[in-house]
Amino acid sequence: MAVAGPLALTPEIETFRRQFEALSVEADALVAPLDDEQFSWRPAPGAWSVGQCLDHLNATARMYLPVMDEGIAVAIRRGLYGAGPFRYNWVGRLFVYLVQPTTRLRAKAPAQFLPAPARPRHDVMAAFRAYQVQYVDRLRQANGLDLARARVASPAASWLRIPLGSSFELMAAHERRHLVQARRLLDAPGFPRR
Repeated sequence: MAVAGPLALTPEIETFRRQFEALSVEADALVAPLDDEQFSWRPAPGAWSVGQCLDHLNATARMYLPVMDEGIAVAIRRGLYGAGPFRYNWVGRLFVYLVQPTTRLRAKAPAQFLPAPARPRHDVMAAFRAYQVQYVDRLRQANGLDLARARVASPAASWLRIPLGSSFELMAAHERRHLVQARRLLDAPGFPRR
């Protein structure tokens, strides 16, 4: 079996790359037709707007990317390379399952992951696009690593460590979940129509 060259992405890394790039396109398509009022509209006090759903994803990326960096650096130092495909442990699979858009379980976001009350849509969307690029950059750095043996600590609970591959899958699933949440707002009673 040939080892992937420096520019070729492994199949799993390539799959994750396509997911993050598609999520960026999906978010742009969701937000493009909205005006500022629609972007910031909340269906009830305490509920999130479209903008806050996306800003929550930005807050998550801000917290998660540094721990991904550490997990990748440790894996490289330890020489944890592998060809895949990888099978992830039950903890990683559980966390991915819990954030899927289809999972009914709802949990309150920890304070460090909460969105700002209101931010300009340009700022939210520019940050979202930049974070998608940063996820793809981390994927390139992780290319060739054993995504099951390399571990990433949770930014919310440092004692909790999941496989690096699960962390990429977790972030993509989490983004899909909140894009679905944001899209539902467009059909909510009281959503401002043009």
